Formats: sequence, C-alpha cells, structure tokens
Amino acid sequence: MVSRVIPVDPFDLVIFGGTGDLARRKILPGLYRRMASGQMPKEARIIGAARSELDRAGYQQMVKEAIEEFGDPRHKSDVAGVGDFLERLDYVAIDAKGEGGWPELKGLMRDGVVKAFYFSVGPSLFGDLAERLKSHGIAGDDARIVVEKPFGHDLGSARALNASLAAHFEEHQIYRIDHYLGKETVQNLMAVRFGNMLFEPLWNSQYVDHIQITVAETVGVGGRGSYYDKSGAMRDMVQNHLMQLLCLIAMEPPAKFDPDAVRDEKLKVIRALDEVDPHHIVRGQYDKGPDGPGYRDDVEDARSRTESYVAMKVGISNWRWAGTPFYLRTGKRLRARASEIAVVFKDTPHSIFGPEAGLHRNILTIRLQPNEGMELGVTIKEPGPGGMRLMDVPLDMSFADALGPDAEDVPDAYERLIMDVIRGNQTLFMRGDEVEAAWAWTDPIIQGWIDRHDVPKPYDAGSSGPDDALALMHRDGRKWRDIKV
Repeated sequence: MVSRVIPVDPFDLVIFGGTGDLARRKILPGLYRRMASGQMPKEARIIGAARSELDRAGYQQMVKEAIEEFGDPRHKSDVAGVGDFLERLDYVAIDAKGEGGWPELKGLMRDGVVKAFYFSVGPSLFGDLAERLKSHGIAGDDARIVVEKPFGHDLGSARALNASLAAHFEEHQIYRIDHYLGKETVQNLMAVRFGNMLFEPLWNSQYVDHIQITVAETVGVGGRGSYYDKSGAMRDMVQNHLMQLLCLIAMEPPAKFDPDAVRDEKLKVIRALDEVDPHHIVRGQYDKGPDGPGYRDDVEDARSRTESYVAMKVGISNWRWAGTPFYLRTGKRLRARASEIAVVFKDTPHSIFGPEAGLHRNILTIRLQPNEGMELGVTIKEPGPGGMRLMDVPLDMSFADALGPDAEDVPDAYERLIMDVIRGNQTLFMRGDEVEAAWAWTDPIIQGWIDRHDVPKPYDAGSSGPDDALALMHRDGRKWRDIKV
C-alpha cells in the first residue's frame, strides 16, 4: 500500500508563541515532517512571532535544535532537508498587547496565498491578537486563525472568549483545535461507523450494553501544577477531549461529510446529555508513591481539593441511546498510559451452549494510544477435542501491522490538523456553540462539588484509580476494562 500525500496550497503561517514549548515540541517538528513527506509546497512560509528579541538566524537555530530534540528520527538527520525547511522560516519580535512588531509582520505577509495565524498562547491574549491582526490590515476575510484550548474556564468565560474572536473574525475563519480529533483512529471511527454496513445497524441501545471511554496517563501534573490546580481533570480533559470522543461515538449519521453537518450532529449529542447524578461521579487525587510525589506535592496548595481523576456514568436522552450508559474515566499517575473507546455489545438473547460455556461478549475496542488501531472480540470454539468449549479471540487491526512501512508516514494529530486549516476544512475543529454547550453541561457538575464541599478520593500513584470508581461499575453489574501496560 502506498500512502497518498496531496500537497496543500501555498501559505503563510504565523505562529504566535513561536518560541514556546508547544511550538518547539509539536508544531514546528510536525511542519518539518509534512515538508519531508512532500505535503508542503515550496512556496510555503512559516513566521514565528513572540516576545523574544531574536533575528531570523537566531530563530532558525532555535527551530533546528527543536527538530534535533523532538523531530522524527527518520527525517531529522537529513541535513539538506532541515536546511530547506529552515529557509522557509522568518521571525518577528512582537508585542501582543502593544504596537511593537506589527508593521514588520504586515510587511512579511504575501498576497495570493493562504494566510493562517496560530495562537499558541494563553487565551488572555486571543482578543488582543485578533484585534491587532484586523486593525493593522494583516488578516483579511479569507484569513484563518487557530486557537488552542482551554476554550474558557466555564460557560461565562467561553462566551466572552467567543465574543472577543467573533468581534474580528467570522465563525468559518476560527479553528478551535483539539489534538485528540486529529488522531488517525478517531477519524477511522467515523469511517467504521458510516462506511460499513456491519456496525451502524447495531449502533444503538437495542444491541449495545454500554460504552467505556478511557484516557489514562502515567504522568503527574509536573510543571503544569499552577495551571492544573485551577483546572482539574474535569475542565482539562472531560469537558473537551472525552466530550468530543463521546460525541463521535454517539452522534447520528450526518447527511454528508461536511464540517457543519458533522458538528451539528455532535452538538445534538451534547444537548441530549442527562444531568449527572452526584452518586454517578467519582473524583480522585493521586497520593505520593514510591516513584514520585503526590498531587499536593506537585502544586502550591498543600490542601488542594482539585481532582486529578474523574470517573462518571453518563446517559443520553434520545431514541438511539436511551437506556445505554456511557462510562467515562480519565486520570493522572495511573498504572498505564492508554486511551481507548470500548463498545460492549449485549449478550446473545439465548445461549444454546448452556451456562457452563460462560459469558462471552463482542467488544469493539478503538485504541487511540499507544499502538493506534481497532480490535473486535469474537467468540469461537476452543480448538481440540472434548466438546464445545468457547473462547474469545480478537480480530485485531493495528495501523502498524495493517499499513506496514506506510504507517510511519501517517501524520500525527497536530500535523493533520494544521494541514486541514490550510485546506480550509473545519470538520475536526470545534464550533463556538459546541464549546458553549459542553460548558453548560459541565458547569453544574463542578458547582455541585463546590456546594457539597466535595473532597476527591485518594488513590495510589500507579494504580487504576480510586476504589469508588470500581464500585461505580459494580453497582450496575459491570466492570472497567483492564488498563493494559
């Protein structure tokens, strides 16, 4: 199989925060990989913009070091290729809240190419950047802006943030990026659902017992302690990443694969979410372990009540999913790093093999990380004599196995999403009303914790989370899937 790489149109991409951690780790090495794969045209240019007083040569050196540290091993040793990429770079020292650097940036922009502006900065600067791009005549009606999460801290701040962007740009120009939606497996989920007759007729409460969505991390909050302690797992992960995965699993088939058609269906799911019973939510906070500090050692507040773990049971009140629970969990300092969606189908209505055959269920598992791929568990006869003994076996498709060498050329999430911005494709980006609807559902949960003076349950670092999370499933006669190491 030979992967097809379709070049994008020539572009000028300005990265505000172009010297920051995200730019160095993900954005710039990813753009270099797109160039090395043949997707970036020769006319493309990338302009870093930040407070640092660098010149063009100094910025090129910084990017060269970033590629050496974080780049794809197959490409970063290509001296000629790296040199070609660096020649596409320029830099402007800019004052986001003042006037310094803006005339220089305008002078670098070209006519007749796609203009995109990546706001790799804190949300407090979004409005200032948007206003100056317009007032200095740098961004026209065809320009695109990319904004990073968090998209607000609650519903009120999300509305204010959307309003500050909408004052200068139309909704079709705004790309709210969530890197989870750029993962190959997430997009394959839509292909599996809507491109195959096999699954979609079974994708409803008549055949699905429940669905589990897990995003587990082995790392703690580390250097993000000051930010994370004001956010917590609910705001940092559930309101955006897990919500988006839930929407893609639960949404109705859109009329066509069109950005607004897809996002309309996702919005309907969010608006159909039930209020969550407080007894159906578990909050946790990791304790100190043998291999690292506890949560309160990683943040400034030694009495912090911020959660590093959330598990919950969620219902959707619509015809497709009424009565089918969705179990969501995410946490830090867990025993394995894994992100997966498990669709657990119901038992057969009658087993002809008798009770001694045991319980066997079909489970479709979509692995987001590590080892992206899909696995369908099916029941077969155990080989050999001795009667009809049943066993479960996986029909496994990992991208590494299925695509062979071409799997290495699959873009990572940031690469794919940035190229989608250049193409003008908003399918994998969140719309403003979608963000606000997610906060409208999330805010009452957080406010309930505050009103009840809720204290997160402690759990051992390196474990599977609080014991109460196990009980959340056991009460329903179900259990969490093992987080595989």
